[in-house]
Amino acid sequence: MAIDPEFKENREVVGRHDAEDGGEHDIRGPVEPPENLGIHGTVVAVDFDACIADGACLEDCPVDVFGWLETPGHPASERKADPAREDDCIGCYLCEDVCPVDAIKVTY
Repeated sequence: MAIDPEFKENREVVGRHDAEDGGEHDIRGPVEPPENLGIHGTVVAVDFDACIADGACLEDCPVDVFGWLETPGHPASERKADPAREDDCIGCYLCEDVCPVDAIKVTY
């Protein structure tokens, strides 16, 4: 299932994620681990419940917005493409284009 393009209006911010490299981003719920992990990010949003961790976004992003985040027990994959440095996004939309399950939405 693809990310909800209206996630900002349809989902409430339920927390923040602080990445190891200092980046941080909102998490929109519902979040009920390990099955429901919500949408991470705002400018670069990743639906963690749809993400299958194929790595295309990490490979194609020219400014290294994404990093891996371990998500043990999640049914789709046990790691996710985390938009740890979403503030670095240049709006090229390559991540959206290459995501095979449409789990990413870039918004400006």
